[in-house]
Amino acid sequence: MQDFSFYNPTRIEFGAGKIASLSQLVPTNAKVLVLYGGESAKRNGTLDEVKHALGDRQVQLFGGIEPNPSFETLMEAVAIVREQDIEFLLAVGGGSVIDGTKFVAAAALHQGDAWDILLTGGQHIDAALPFGSVLTLPATGSEMNKGSVITRKSLQAKLPFMSELVFPQFSILDPVKTYTLPTRQIANGVVDAFMHVIEQYLTYPADAPVQDRFAEGLLQTLTEIGPKALANPEDYQTRASLMWTATLALNGLIGAGVPQDWATHMLGHELTALHGLDHAQTLAVILPEMLRQRKQAKLGKLVQYAERVWNIHEGSDDEKAEAAIERTRDFFESVGVKTRLSDYDLGAEHIDAIIDSLTQHGMTKLGEHGDITPEHCRQILLASL
Repeated sequence: MQDFSFYNPTRIEFGAGKIASLSQLVPTNAKVLVLYGGESAKRNGTLDEVKHALGDRQVQLFGGIEPNPSFETLMEAVAIVREQDIEFLLAVGGGSVIDGTKFVAAAALHQGDAWDILLTGGQHIDAALPFGSVLTLPATGSEMNKGSVITRKSLQAKLPFMSELVFPQFSILDPVKTYTLPTRQIANGVVDAFMHVIEQYLTYPADAPVQDRFAEGLLQTLTEIGPKALANPEDYQTRASLMWTATLALNGLIGAGVPQDWATHMLGHELTALHGLDHAQTLAVILPEMLRQRKQAKLGKLVQYAERVWNIHEGSDDEKAEAAIERTRDFFESVGVKTRLSDYDLGAEHIDAIIDSLTQHGMTKLGEHGDITPEHCRQILLASL
């Protein structure tokens, strides 16, 4: 196990009706900006519930944050924060809204060009507004971590940043709020959470049995509850398990002290920025061939993954690894997320632009060993057609 520092200050309020706790969690005299996505937060009553819980506080609303939150939209929120002297932000939505709120929190106090926050990965964030979140879509884990990914539509660029100053002060997780989500969003959430675990687990053996067993337990849970969450939208216990699993998948716990990959994510970001695919769709497309192309470097953990997560015990190590890769693809397909570029009307003619964009963004040494080049990514995309 590697040495590590683990820090996570986010308070979690989990359960039905927990939105009422906003009355105690948000400072009494704060001027609050509530950020949200589409109209569903209004239609299903969540925004009204939030406003009621906030009581007599001065509250403004900012809607329209996209599924891949855009720099352009978020800068409109930054202008409101500055003009109205907003003191506290509240994200109401899924990971995109929370990611966007993290950016607004940092950009509102940033001196200079806010795009530099993304260009430097958050390295120069000196201050951020306090904020909390009300999670409505289990997927990204943004409700309990310090990371965010923002898209600048004008540049077709999707870039991440991280800072300990953008941990949410608190996050409210009410599984009931997931009942009315579209099937596609739940399926994406299952795949997204699964992939977050994979990126921190499927690297190389690091003598970290606690992290491995935690990760394997989360993966097994997702394979068990994913289909149930889709089949029975109002099964509280299943939706609760999905919500908590997605949070644990990326709150820093299972990644502490172990090598991490993230090559699939970085390549996936380019697919989203250029072609508008859902984040989870890009991950489902790229991962199987990413694992196949890197099978020898990952063989030790692939065999462990095959045996412990998929209960594959027959055959050689190579055969176990291959079987696990196919079981992973089958799982993504089973929850309705397609795994080929051709499923999204993308072909070989689109690959050059993806690789060019990857290179322009400096993503030329990816993976746990830093040895995944743009040419490797080209071969992975070709194999994913």
